[in-house]
Amino acid sequence: MGKLIPQTLLSDIPDLYETEGILDPICHVKLFTPDANWTWFIIEFSKEDAKTCFGYVQGMESELGYFTLDELESIHGPLGLAIERDLSFKPIPFSKVKELS
Repeated sequence: MGKLIPQTLLSDIPDLYETEGILDPICHVKLFTPDANWTWFIIEFSKEDAKTCFGYVQGMESELGYFTLDELESIHGPLGLAIERDLSFKPIPFSKVKELS
């Protein structure tokens, strides 16, 4: 299992496509680059491959999309810092995340 998110949190995140019909899904986890302006909010997580996520990405653009934990674990910002999980983040509706951005 990856080092970004403990298994206990991953098991609480809905499987891919599980929130497809929900208008305001919950963002369960927030990941960010401490030395750049990128943030990932995880809405769904693949129980099958244990690495693919669907969520809201804020970077050069803000958009919903797919990304993998493997990909995020390999990224380092301009100062060489790895992506981190926001330990104080509590699950909130997607609409609230958009309000904060």
